Amino acid sequence: MSSKPRFATQLILILTLGLSACASSLNSSTVTPQPPTFTPEPPTATPPPSVATVNGEYITTAEFQAELERFKTAQTALGLSFTDDDANKAVLEDMIAQFLLAQAASEANFNLTESDLQLRIDALASQLGGGDALSQWQAAHGYDDASFRIALKRSAEAAWMRDKIVADVPASVEQIHLRQILAYNQEDAQAALEQLKTGADFDEIAARFDPLTLGELGWVPRGYLLDAGADEAVFALQAGQYSEVIVTDAGFHIFKALERADHALSPDALLTMQELALKNWIAEKRASSDIVLAP
Repeated sequence: MSSKPRFATQLILILTLGLSACASSLNSSTVTPQPPTFTPEPPTATPPPSVATVNGEYITTAEFQAELERFKTAQTALGLSFTDDDANKAVLEDMIAQFLLAQAASEANFNLTESDLQLRIDALASQLGGGDALSQWQAAHGYDDASFRIALKRSAEAAWMRDKIVADVPASVEQIHLRQILAYNQEDAQAALEQLKTGADFDEIAARFDPLTLGELGWVPRGYLLDAGADEAVFALQAGQYSEVIVTDAGFHIFKALERADHALSPDALLTMQELALKNWIAEKRASSDIVLAP
């Protein structure tokens, strides 16, 4: 998860176009019909300068630039380096995700009321030491009162939807109790595989490569390994089977399934599955949404 600020601001512009035509009724004694009269079309609202629209909602240039500055300040404070392109992409992707989450919350009939929003603002002011302290914090982070209220409301709605998504992750799923032989070059991994095929003991080889953990990975759910190839290879195994050499960014693996069953997720695995569920939800929602980036 990113450590960058999650607040962003939005301006929602609703375009309404109306056109009505009223034709004069004809009187039976009238030889020539009167020309119809029309209600003039109202002027179209001018869209604000924007970097993108998300299902019709504008991510304005002003709010994007403000969020970009907050991101850069946070990354610099953490001692992290970044390019302008990376920063722009990270902030825009984060804002699009937040818009999608907040919109989904509204579709699920969750909307933060003005009174609830004010309660949150009052609580923040109290934590910071009063209204003046909150105003100083807002100014230091590029907010005025209006933009802060918009940002806080959307952030709260997005957080509600995020929590709803991760709450649906089951606490117990099919998992494999996994052990591995991990080598850092192809030759050692291939040699280990040949030894296994001639009857060598998996645990003894795993201990030789990693005396500290003995190759123990514990119970692993789908997606936990964060490598599609490794995940596919592992879940093709039945208890007692081992894989071929699998190459990942971490090295050269030979996996062995010790057990396979429904099992409670460990705290770390649960967190990973929740993050994966959120990532997948955003990807699917984005694919089905109308998102237009400014040229």
